[in-house]
Amino acid sequence: MDESPNTLDDPRYAAFAWGRYKRILWWMAGVAALASAVAVTMMWWSLGELRIHVAITTVLGTFLTIMMTAALMGLMFLSSGTGHDEQVEDPLKGEVELD
Repeated sequence: MDESPNTLDDPRYAAFAWGRYKRILWWMAGVAALASAVAVTMMWWSLGELRIHVAITTVLGTFLTIMMTAALMGLMFLSSGTGHDEQVEDPLKGEVELD
């Protein structure tokens, strides 16, 4: 199998790719915090005073949902962008016909 220099097997490129992934997650944490603040503000504006447990659950739910989405999408782009997906060998290659 032809080894591409830009894969996660190369330690320098892996450090670069994981650094980029972590940097994206930090930016997304900021976006998630902003979205959580907007969600609580909109609820307060439309419903009036909120109980503390409602505000905390809204912030945690919004923040964790956005962070989980960012983490999974980031891992998908990391895998695809580093050539990791192309390294997978298809055991049924040539045996299955696609219409």
